[in-house]
Amino acid sequence: MSFSTYWSYYGADVLRQLGQHYVIVALAGLLGSIIGISTGVAVYRAPRASQIVLRVCGVLLTVPSLALYVLLLSVLGLGWPPVLTALTLYSLLPIVQNTVVGLRGVDSSTVEAATGIGMSRARCVARVELPMAWPIILTGMRTSVLLLVSTATIGSIVRGPGLGNSIYEGLNRIGTSSALYAALTGIAGVVIVGVTLNFAFMFIARLTISRGIRD
Repeated sequence: MSFSTYWSYYGADVLRQLGQHYVIVALAGLLGSIIGISTGVAVYRAPRASQIVLRVCGVLLTVPSLALYVLLLSVLGLGWPPVLTALTLYSLLPIVQNTVVGLRGVDSSTVEAATGIGMSRARCVARVELPMAWPIILTGMRTSVLLLVSTATIGSIVRGPGLGNSIYEGLNRIGTSSALYAALTGIAGVVIVGVTLNFAFMFIARLTISRGIRD
């Protein structure tokens, strides 16, 4: 079987998996960012609490993805739910860590000036500290999402979405003419997802980080 023949049969399915891969990574990255940034904001001024949270997130990241998927399978069943949950958990450490580091790195004199003109703590965080820490936070989000691109492929063991299905289909077909095409198509798709998301974060950075902070 030639590649053109393989693509004529399976091309539509590969494109569907490509779209699913974007969606599952984006959803997990969004949920992880909401949870991670909120958690970082809540604990960054409490060294002990932030240390505990970072350790918990670190432990979650060290759990083998295969084991976590199987564990979640018994609770959430097959398909999207266990994959989305696992990826969200894996995304937390870089986001929480960079949020804490970024907020702690804001110049204290700037914070004092903001509070001195009558800003509440919440308003100071939202209007002063988070914008100044945003480049570091965005870097954590970028690292997290790129980590999820490859981790999402293992979700196929619980019938999850994404390009992992093509890769594992190729592994299961070893010895057939289509095995190499299936695996390489899946791998190439994962690379495409990673590269495009990386460029997307570069574009977001240019849009959301002021030139004064970038420079």
